[in-house]
Amino acid sequence: MLGFPSNDFMGQEPGSEEQIQEFCTLTYGVKFPMFEKVQVRGSGATPLYQELAAATGEAPGWNFHKYLLDREGKVVASFGSRTTPDDPKLVAAIEKLLDAPVPATPDRGR
Repeated sequence: MLGFPSNDFMGQEPGSEEQIQEFCTLTYGVKFPMFEKVQVRGSGATPLYQELAAATGEAPGWNFHKYLLDREGKVVASFGSRTTPDDPKLVAAIEKLLDAPVPATPDRGR
């Protein structure tokens, strides 16, 4: 899990990275890495979000949009902001990916 704050949604993230981290930790109990504030929509979206939107056909419509990637970094699903972290469909999709075999790579096992 990685978090990318954005002020693209009616100015909901106007603070500094430190303020956003504190708010997310105290309000939502966030324990995953939070990155610097980025633009996630429109022509100014960061390259990461441009690629995620292109791969899924869905740009974030509001805060807390979720993209699910497999172990190799391939985008496999997109969940809108109304999907809660404990939503059964999201949890099932994550568990399915976690249960999948780890892809073999030439340097594994050395």
